[in-house]
Amino acid sequence: MRLAHCSDLHLLSLDGTRWLDFANKRWIGGVNLLTNRGRHYHTEAFEDMVADFAVAGVDHVVCTGDVTNLAFEQEFRYAKERFDRIGLGATNVTVLPGNHDSYVKEGQAHFADVFADYTTPDPGWAWADGEPWPVVRVRGPLALIGLTTSRKTPWFTAYGVVGDEQLARLDQVLGDPRLAGLTRVVAIHHPPAGKRARSKIRGLRDHEAFAAVIARHGAELVLHGHEHRDLREELPVPGGAVAVLGVPSGTYLAGDADRTARYRVIELDRGRVISHHLRVWHRDRKCFDVDAAEPALTRATA
Repeated sequence: MRLAHCSDLHLLSLDGTRWLDFANKRWIGGVNLLTNRGRHYHTEAFEDMVADFAVAGVDHVVCTGDVTNLAFEQEFRYAKERFDRIGLGATNVTVLPGNHDSYVKEGQAHFADVFADYTTPDPGWAWADGEPWPVVRVRGPLALIGLTTSRKTPWFTAYGVVGDEQLARLDQVLGDPRLAGLTRVVAIHHPPAGKRARSKIRGLRDHEAFAAVIARHGAELVLHGHEHRDLREELPVPGGAVAVLGVPSGTYLAGDADRTARYRVIELDRGRVISHHLRVWHRDRKCFDVDAAEPALTRATA
């Protein structure tokens, strides 16, 4: 089975916005859009990625957040229109919110409404209080567990929090015998390991508690976004470690070739991760291809 991981798409649409809509934390992001972000994030890259999912033989897609820039409702609807073009359908595409999707408080409600089909848990995995998180989706050998760390934070910060309730539920899910023998992949927006997790400004405030849950039950892989880079860390478990992989933005293009739009394809079989490789965008050819600069050790045949 092949799982695709993308993140930090920042799909931009400001149709119908008014100047008054920026009279909050959005003014910071608005300035950033005018001076930087708006020039470097390209919807066409995601459209080419969608076409490449079929080329790469992808069976399930997970996006670990930041589908929007400023959490406007029309941005979420613009993003969903593009996700709806993925031929796998919403049951085989899982989308998590990121910090930009909670830039303002109403962003959480917009995400929950617009992307409901992409966060629907499997039968038997719904929580009694109606909350979706963590969302559990089992597909063949894959048990995908999606968390939200997305919340409105003070100006000039972008940290995340899992929260005690979600951590308790993650503990319950990872220890559930129904997942025995499956490849348990935990997806989260903020980095949960390494120096970036410890950042007070951009990190994961309860990364130690998250690590403790992983240490108790293990997992086969942890995926995250947020930092727009190919990041590789580990979390300890008895007798070994769990790989923690961050992925670059799926739509970025500027002078730094190492940050050009990418997504990762992960091969799973019989309760383990066989291999993974990055695919990089070639704007001139309107396609993605295997990232030849990536260490060959992780590369899968594509």
